[in-house]
Amino acid sequence: MRVWMQRFLLALTFMLAPALVEAQPVAPVHPVLASGDLRTNLDLSGQWHYSIDPYRDGMAGFHGGDPGLGHRRYDTTDVAAAMRDDPAALYEYDMTRAPTATLPSSWLTHDATMRHYRGLVWYQRSFTADPRPGERQFLRFGAVNYRAHVYLNGKSVGAHEGGFTTFAFEVTGLLKPGANQITVGVDSDRSDTDLPPPVTDWETYGGITRAVTLVTTPATYVDDAWVRLTRDGRIAVDAVLDGKGAAGGALTLAIPALGLTLDGKADAAGHWTARVPAPVALERWSPDTPRLYDVTITAGADVWKDRIGFRTIAVEGDQILLNGKPVFLAGIALHEEEFGANPTRAITPQAARALLTEVKQGLHGNYVRLAHYPHSEVMTRMADELGLLVWSEIPIYWRVAFDNPQTLATARHMLAEEILRDRNRTAIAIWSVGNETPVSAARNAFLSTLAKDAHALDDTRLVSAALLVGRKQEGGASVFTVDDPLIPALDVMAVNAYNGWYTPDKLSDLASFVWRSPYEKPLILSEFGAGALAGEHDATRAHKFSEEFQADYYRATLDMASRIPFLRGMSPWVLKDFRSPRRQHPVYQQGWNRKGLESETGARKQAFDVLADYYAQHHP
Repeated sequence: MRVWMQRFLLALTFMLAPALVEAQPVAPVHPVLASGDLRTNLDLSGQWHYSIDPYRDGMAGFHGGDPGLGHRRYDTTDVAAAMRDDPAALYEYDMTRAPTATLPSSWLTHDATMRHYRGLVWYQRSFTADPRPGERQFLRFGAVNYRAHVYLNGKSVGAHEGGFTTFAFEVTGLLKPGANQITVGVDSDRSDTDLPPPVTDWETYGGITRAVTLVTTPATYVDDAWVRLTRDGRIAVDAVLDGKGAAGGALTLAIPALGLTLDGKADAAGHWTARVPAPVALERWSPDTPRLYDVTITAGADVWKDRIGFRTIAVEGDQILLNGKPVFLAGIALHEEEFGANPTRAITPQAARALLTEVKQGLHGNYVRLAHYPHSEVMTRMADELGLLVWSEIPIYWRVAFDNPQTLATARHMLAEEILRDRNRTAIAIWSVGNETPVSAARNAFLSTLAKDAHALDDTRLVSAALLVGRKQEGGASVFTVDDPLIPALDVMAVNAYNGWYTPDKLSDLASFVWRSPYEKPLILSEFGAGALAGEHDATRAHKFSEEFQADYYRATLDMASRIPFLRGMSPWVLKDFRSPRRQHPVYQQGWNRKGLESETGARKQAFDVLADYYAQHHP
């Protein structure tokens, strides 16, 4: 993150509510390497050796301090040779003879004995590099869950916290011509002050779950760039150069298909910003016409590139406006888990297309909630391509330590990493700052801080959070009032509601429910759903976990939803069954959350057609 961003976040900390004044400033996000997945790189996917380390022996000795010589899994020692040359030598690891796994993937699928392992695992591989004078090199990680400790040729290059955001370390000068060794210590253990905390309703998939690449740039390069259509109809660009030639560096934005070229000059901090009226020929991106343009920014020897769509998203009263016109977000929620009986969170372009095509073509949807953490950039790029609006969120989920300043600092850092990675992903319409968090003064201040950060980092998108909703009886009717004290900080209201599944309500009662809000803002039903085991049937239609009950639940809930006058979208829970260790019914769940409209292997349940028909008829 550049100086201007550091100053912004520091200043923002002291502008917030008094309860937050003592919160730590957000650690700098540096390097950003925006659109780094499209840069020249060496893909380090493939075979890596791995070694479990339950007592974190490779991180510290048993009395504390540095680990002993025979325990440093990140060393470059040829252990077999050292023990052969010195019979008295004692090593209790040998990474070169350890088992191998194909990365990216979670260790949950490396070995059956690791299915529920939580802790530290070491990964290591060798690769060949050819660093050249005048170039810079970065190790870029799509995601490592949850903490990463990275070593190159036995030297520490950095650490990162957070299991779902991209990060990078510069290794210029540490990289050798020829063979190099990379080692990553991955610790999946989380405490009550981490994000998410240990208790969730999904599988967290410890490991290196997204691509690791060695990215090469010129000595001065475009570290961050954001190109978009502003709400007043202009093409805007913000770019940040990094390197000795950053100050006063010349830059050129080009969008060839629009015949647009814009020249500029960076300021003393390497920052360039410019605005220009959008060309008349510009075709706005939408779910119906997901038009993307090749965009480049040239700065000396560097050429930054991306594929970007141009559209506006806004709120007016209780309406959501896409390109100035009201839109209903007809969608579904989705976890980052590929179809298959034994998923490992390996989201390839093929896996992303398979999932999102079910939303777009199968359900006739225009929207997807990517829950409950930032999904792979493979997914968000695929949403751009297919034409699906996206809700993207950080893992502020359930039992968060809202009164802990370090937890707030971690959350703000995660949010900045998420937004800086994905500001050019046109599909993203909503940044979410939390899910099902109980109301308290500390929580309100915490989430308000995140909402202000999101608005400041990206003023072109909407901000929301999945909230809980109050319920009371009035004259024999159930009244739901959407009045969470966080709502004034949000653009869009959203609530999770499971009436008839987690409540004793009869499905026939849902139509009589009354929904109100003191706020004139659009509402999204961010979750509702019922579980069903694919192939489980019940002629009475009353048995939970039967396909018939799930289908009737959807009919009743959709009927209720159609009676909410300020409802502007929905993302039922969830597209497909997903791993959840908390779900252990031996017949119906077996470690899976069964609320999917499809099984884990993609078998459609009856409720899939219920929702698809509803969208086709009511929101074509």
